Amino acid sequence: MNNRDRWRVYKRVCAMFFLAVVALTIVQRGSINMGTPFELERLARMHASPADGPRAPPEEGPSLHLGLKSFWKADRQKPKAKAWATTQEPRVTDDTSPGNWDVTSSNCSANLNLSSQAWFQALEDNFKQFMLYRHCHFFPMILNHPEKCTGEIYLLMVIKSVATQHDRREVIRKTWGKEQVVDGKRIKTLFLLGTPSNVEERANHQKLVEYENYIYGDLLQWDFLDSFFNLTLKETHFLKWFHTYCPRVQYVFKGDDDVFVSVENILEFLEGSSHDKNLFVGDVIFKAKPIRKKENKYYIPHVLYNKTYYPPYAGGGGFLMHGTLARRLHWAAETLEIYPIDDVFLGMCLEALQVTPVKHNAFKTFGLVKNKNSKMNREPCFFKNMIVVHKLLPSDLMRMWHLVNSELNCSKKVELL
Repeated sequence: MNNRDRWRVYKRVCAMFFLAVVALTIVQRGSINMGTPFELERLARMHASPADGPRAPPEEGPSLHLGLKSFWKADRQKPKAKAWATTQEPRVTDDTSPGNWDVTSSNCSANLNLSSQAWFQALEDNFKQFMLYRHCHFFPMILNHPEKCTGEIYLLMVIKSVATQHDRREVIRKTWGKEQVVDGKRIKTLFLLGTPSNVEERANHQKLVEYENYIYGDLLQWDFLDSFFNLTLKETHFLKWFHTYCPRVQYVFKGDDDVFVSVENILEFLEGSSHDKNLFVGDVIFKAKPIRKKENKYYIPHVLYNKTYYPPYAGGGGFLMHGTLARRLHWAAETLEIYPIDDVFLGMCLEALQVTPVKHNAFKTFGLVKNKNSKMNREPCFFKNMIVVHKLLPSDLMRMWHLVNSELNCSKKVELL
């Protein structure tokens, strides 16, 4: 082998070595950065434009730059999210904001004075539990996002949910709950949660909730158990939160996590005519009677409510109200005793303020028609003209959303708005 051949072999060996080093570097970087898309999404929200408002990082939570692996490796014994709730300062620029969430302890004991009374002893166990703790009005926050109300917000979309229904929240984020700016009007979205009800899986469910909040930053959570009777607590806690952090929100939509909502039709309704500061519109029920059959989910004993009719109230599937009225409702809610049916309780608050809710035919909180098997309940041209339709499974909501937002050939737009 002459010198020229040796030089050729040497160049080939060097080239192969260089390619091996490059390949190894690419493999290593790929394994390290698998979580990068999620981290970039989170960091993008952290460094959002001033128009969207800054997102306040948790003071005692894990650094966002540690990535997703560090989140799951974090000490499970330390409820980081609770620390965020009580230490995080609101990033609200308006100096008229009342301040921070001022409830830091849930030391609320049972009212044992009721135990010896005959009417109490005659109650069912679930109502006994409700009455013993009825005086416990407010609880600490676990997850808080006051920055959601930074600046001028035209419409705040607020959705009641529970810890395990992450699939519903995910579909809402991809469809009608997507945050956006329409003709200069900022629209924000929040989900309301209590603590997971499953005792055996509570710690795991809570960790998943914290992770979801770490990614999306749109969950408000309080330290009370998510249950049917505690839905009213979710109502009162949101009203207090709204009064505390949201001085510059013009309108509030509040609904369930299994509804179809047309934001386009909400905006058309709000822009179509002038609305006073007592606006409260939805699928309003007048002269509803308390249900006295014990086997019914909405059964109410006479000792809790002895009147013939409920005050007018909107079905909780979805309603729309003015921000000023929402702040007044907070004060009304503080003066009334908690009632186990949240829709009715809100009607009681409206009655205390001498405000009559307005019924609107575009709010369908019992479906388009009461016959669940009717084809009308699956007709996208009807959905296109509605503001709220209740209720749909996540897969049905996603399908209907795509149909309504496709090139539908509907013969005529119904004049409902």
